[in-house]
Amino acid sequence: MFVDEVDIRVRAGDGGRGCMSFRREKFVPRGGPDGGDGGAGGSVYVVASPHLNTLVNYRFHPEFHAQRGTHGKGSNRTGHDGEDLLLEVPIGTVIYERVPSSADAPDGLRLIDDLTHAGERVLVAHGGRGGRGNARFASPTNRAPRRAEPGEEGESRTLALRLKLIADVGLVGFPNAGKSTLISRVSSAHPKIADYPFTTLTPHLGVVSLSGDRSFVMADVPGLIEGAHAGHGLGDKFLRHVERTKLLLQVIDMSGASGRDPVADFDTIRRELALFDPSLLLKPQLVVASKIDVLEDPAALERLERRLRDFSIRMFPVSAVTGEGVPNLLEAIWAELEAASRAREAHDADLAISPREPGLGHEASHTEG
Repeated sequence: MFVDEVDIRVRAGDGGRGCMSFRREKFVPRGGPDGGDGGAGGSVYVVASPHLNTLVNYRFHPEFHAQRGTHGKGSNRTGHDGEDLLLEVPIGTVIYERVPSSADAPDGLRLIDDLTHAGERVLVAHGGRGGRGNARFASPTNRAPRRAEPGEEGESRTLALRLKLIADVGLVGFPNAGKSTLISRVSSAHPKIADYPFTTLTPHLGVVSLSGDRSFVMADVPGLIEGAHAGHGLGDKFLRHVERTKLLLQVIDMSGASGRDPVADFDTIRRELALFDPSLLLKPQLVVASKIDVLEDPAALERLERRLRDFSIRMFPVSAVTGEGVPNLLEAIWAELEAASRAREAHDADLAISPREPGLGHEASHTEG
């Protein structure tokens, strides 16, 4: 079961109670206070794990509690700290805290962190501090304190976990455009393929292997329809899974079986992407003219190619069934990914060596003379 949205409740452990005790031993007059401190409560951490790809583990188990600290004891014995609780989630999980709606959080969600690397972890609930025992309160003027502290309560939070798949290439297009057939052809992914709309109900990831030990990850999301950005169909629910991709691959059905115009399909999908998140149109894009093995109108292919020239987008006629055009498409995808990586490296290098602008930051502010 693919689950990419869950709400969970986490509670850190309470701190242990401090002990009030006095040393009582034979031949030791005025032994004095010897109550130990309570142990600290365990904290709750969320950890990104490369071994998970869904949040299904939290679907039916929404409550998590870290271990509490044990109480202090006499003879200055400190209580044990509670064990921290580590909650593993897939890489690409965004962690929000549910808060009352405000100007800063109109949807009632406050961003805590975005886990994009394996092993990355974030503290989401801090364990309570252990209470101090009466030995802590001894002083020259108060040699027999009868005071000890209770442990502090651990933090409690309601978290909203939202998974965004991390892939190099994202497939977008209308239902039955041929996305699932394409990803099953070029990778070991096995999405459902059938001749009716919305056969793909959840995103699928596939690793595409090329010669020379080259590979990239491709993501297939459920088909989009007009109004997807507003929640129509399944597109709005899963469009966030292409937000992290380096390259968008728009798959357009050229068979004519759908009765739609390929140029209109291209414009509709492009508009839906812009309405969902305008930055998606800034990503490199390629268009796959699919199902050319059953192409009924060659003129439609020419019209689509002319339309793509307006956006400087390359088109690749492909038949995922026969394999025609697939090798050329994969090599073009690899070239685009390599270009995107070089551009990113150059951008990061520019940021690393660019001087601080005057007037920005504490170090730049100074007066002459």
